[in-house]
Amino acid sequence: MNDLNLDKHISGQFNADLEGIHTQVQSMGQLVKKQLTDAIRAMHDQDMQLAKKVIKADKKVNEMEMKIDEDCVLIIARRQPIAKDLRLVIAIIKIISELERIGDVAERICSTAFKTLSDQQKSVVLASLESLGKHTIQMLGDVLDAFTTMNLNMAIKIYQEDEKVDQEYEGIVRQLMTYMMEDTRTIPSVITALSCARSIERIGDRCQNICEFIVYYVEGQDIRHKGGNELKKLLSR
Repeated sequence: MNDLNLDKHISGQFNADLEGIHTQVQSMGQLVKKQLTDAIRAMHDQDMQLAKKVIKADKKVNEMEMKIDEDCVLIIARRQPIAKDLRLVIAIIKIISELERIGDVAERICSTAFKTLSDQQKSVVLASLESLGKHTIQMLGDVLDAFTTMNLNMAIKIYQEDEKVDQEYEGIVRQLMTYMMEDTRTIPSVITALSCARSIERIGDRCQNICEFIVYYVEGQDIRHKGGNELKKLLSR
């Protein structure tokens, strides 16, 4: 917790409260990362048993979000945090919402099937989606590491990584559209695959959002909707 450079408070319980919610978010983040990793593997291997486990575990992610949110509200009500302490609590409330939505993506992936694609097409599509999934898993893992110590430089680097995720997603879309034009019978499966790819791509956007909340905590700047320009300023300092 010292890595966050929080002010020391007369009340030791206040410090414990802040440390507690920070630790809870780390635990939630690791669970969401495992959910996403398992979902990508279940999709690629067509492992329905693993998919069912991921879907079932989504309830735990939701419960963790609600618990952390409640703890944050209690801290605000009881401790009336100001300055950096308040920014931490606000950032955490927003970050757990992004993590919960990433958990929803994992659940959605596990409901995906490509039954009408040919075996060759299925192999190519699943491999492409797995590659995109692994890219976003790495991005999620990195942003969780950045959150642990609120590392500004790491957050900026991760933010920029989303451009590569977008490029990979666009390549998958072109590939799937080609399949659909070549064989109209694949349209239902291609639409499902496109939806899945879009959901995975959105994980990169959510990781970007978490990076913005890290910047907000460290710098006290809200760079939402102007992230690119503001990040350039931070990098040039």
